[in-house]
Amino acid sequence: MKSIAVVILNWNGKKLLEQFLPSVTAYSPEAQIYVADNASTDDSVAFVQAAYPEIKIINNKGNYGYAKGYNVALKDVEEDIYALVNSDVEVTEGWLQPIEALFERDNETAIIQPKILDYKNKTHFEYAGAAGGFLDKYGYPYCRGRILETIEEDKGQYNDESEIFWASGACFFIRKDVYRSLNGFDEDFFAHQEEIDLCWRAFNKNYKIRFCSASIIYHVGGATLSSTNPHKTFLNFRNSLWMMLKNVPTPQLIPVFVVRLLLDGLAGCLFLSKGQFANLFAILKAHFYFYIKIFYFLNKRESKQYNNYYKTNSIAYRYYAKNGKVFVP
Repeated sequence: MKSIAVVILNWNGKKLLEQFLPSVTAYSPEAQIYVADNASTDDSVAFVQAAYPEIKIINNKGNYGYAKGYNVALKDVEEDIYALVNSDVEVTEGWLQPIEALFERDNETAIIQPKILDYKNKTHFEYAGAAGGFLDKYGYPYCRGRILETIEEDKGQYNDESEIFWASGACFFIRKDVYRSLNGFDEDFFAHQEEIDLCWRAFNKNYKIRFCSASIIYHVGGATLSSTNPHKTFLNFRNSLWMMLKNVPTPQLIPVFVVRLLLDGLAGCLFLSKGQFANLFAILKAHFYFYIKIFYFLNKRESKQYNNYYKTNSIAYRYYAKNGKVFVP
């Protein structure tokens, strides 16, 4: 049997910990629970120590964001499986057993995502991961159960253990040995899409990423940054460009980026048409950071990339031109 560490990254999240730790502690008897704190200035650490003395506290020395926060915290966590869980996640009874069984059954599976439903609307999938993630050719992410802004109701249509391309960082299971062999998350990302980059690097090493529908969690989403927050827009566009530069196969790199930059321009025009000038500026800022670090991220490319990283050429074209609002295998 594999040992499991449930690791919750926290930054000034006492209210979330008060709300969601009860389900984690109640339904994770087989796991050691950790709270990795990114130098919070509220009394969230004191709350955990007083209310849950069985939880181990990892005190990071700064607000390192998601990527470095986990990298630093996990250096001394020695359980076989890491379950990286957002602080705004409610877990359900028996959520760990199907994940553990899948890891035991398939040695090639390195990363697993559970079914992620919406805490505020529990009959529907949640935006950040749903039933497992994919990329289009130009690096735009989408999910089974969530295409752009369209969310599907969970009717059992994805009740399987399918192979996916990326697993959501909201609830992300990974073998310790694989995490360390990949050197963890890319700390330059700070937050957003670092889990997709890690999954892509795992894919290029021939590891499998799977979805496990028998494990169910509920995610609030947007508890740290709302979907319309300009800083979130900046991080998503910047990190996506960096991720593509690191991982797209060399023969496709220039043609993919020519189209991608055009599509980002269209996204900026959409924000402009809605009067969302801060989000338009966020895209421009993201591209500025991309251009000044092109050679830095080119040097991060690994020796092997596979050209079958995508299932569809353009998810935006299929969504807007073809009314493709439901996942197609």
